[in-house]
Amino acid sequence: QVQLVESGGGLVQAGGSLRLSCAASGRTFSNYAMGWFRQAPGQEREFVAGIMGRGRSTYYADSVKGRFTISRDNAKNTVYLQMNSLKPEDTAVYYCAAKGTIVVVSDPTLYDYWGQGTQVTVSS
Repeated sequence: QVQLVESGGGLVQAGGSLRLSCAASGRTFSNYAMGWFRQAPGQEREFVAGIMGRGRSTYYADSVKGRFTISRDNAKNTVYLQMNSLKPEDTAVYYCAAKGTIVVVSDPTLYDYWGQGTQVTVSS
């Protein structure tokens, strides 16, 4: 099975940037669509960004378009989320997820594997 480990979270002031990384196990990483989700206290887990298995298409929640960029390096079995112009409302635990197809979906219940999450806190 696939194991995912996120890193790169932390505390940053509004307007700052962070780069999250998600390292995956296995040798067939390109077969999986990857997604980033986030969950704030008392809120449902929400889709942030997704990328097709070979990285040719990306998708973003309206709330992060123009600020966040998802990318992947299949040779390194790693997916990234570059977060710029961070806002306090971006504060959440960010999770990396893998779907056993190359097609991106935004419903978190349709993802097969999840990382442990990494905390992102944006101060005003």
